[in-house]
Order: sequence, then structure tokens, then C-alpha cells
Amino acid sequence: MALIENRKVRFNFELLEEYEAGLELFGHEVKSLRNKQGSLEGAHIVVRGAEAYLIGATIPPYQPSNTPKDYDPERSRRLLLNRKEIAELAGFESKKGLTIVPISVYSKGRNLKVSIAVARGKKKHDKREVLKERASKRDIERTLKQSNS
Repeated sequence: MALIENRKVRFNFELLEEYEAGLELFGHEVKSLRNKQGSLEGAHIVVRGAEAYLIGATIPPYQPSNTPKDYDPERSRRLLLNRKEIAELAGFESKKGLTIVPISVYSKGRNLKVSIAVARGKKKHDKREVLKERASKRDIERTLKQSNS
């Protein structure tokens, strides 16, 4: 079950390969995520050296009055991946037209994990096709429902 989800990622991107990574968080960030607060809109992953970082994700403080004064809700957060996965992601990141995006943050046992994917941006005409398919499916379902009643 996803705690927070990036709903537009499947519409805006064609997902090529998915990975699962741990997140390095503060305690109040964990509580905030378990409370389903936060956003992955506009977030992406970058690989610097031998580490991967989640950039642009917003995690508000769980209790604003109890958080440190210098807390930044949009700070970069380190992803916990093994060396092989980081090397693969670095290879994908260097290719033109590919980006690494977070799909969702979910709970796995006691730990919080983030599902990330290597993605290629969709063109405008591809998005239009998806919208047309959805509309036609909705029309078919509506007519089937009316004929059954």
C-alpha cells in the first residue's frame, strides 16, 4: 500500500525499468510519511559519485512546532541502493532523453521504501492517445452498464 504516490508519472513518462530503494530520513519525516503527508510531484533522482539522491520531493514536518528551525521540507534525501544498482542508474542517467523518477513511497515491514523508475518522457501526441483510449473505455463501460439495467 502506497503512502504517497506520484500520480502523473505514468501519464507523463514511459517507464522502462523499475527499482526499489530505501530512503535515508529523519524521524519526523518518517512520521509525516506514515501519516500520508508529502508530495513527489516534480521530484527526480540524480546520481552523484557513488550515491543516488531524491531531489524535489516535499515532506512537511510532522509537528511544525517541534521540528528544527533550519529544517528544509524539500532537501535532497539519499537513496539506499547497492553499488550495482547505482552504477546501472548512472548509466541510464547519462543517456540522452532518459530520467529517473520516483513512483511511490510505501511501507515494507518497518522500513519505508521508494519505488523508482527509469523513464522516457512522452510526447504530446502519445498523451492524447492515452486520453482518447480512456474516454472510449469509459463510453463502452457506460453503454454496457445502461444495457444491463
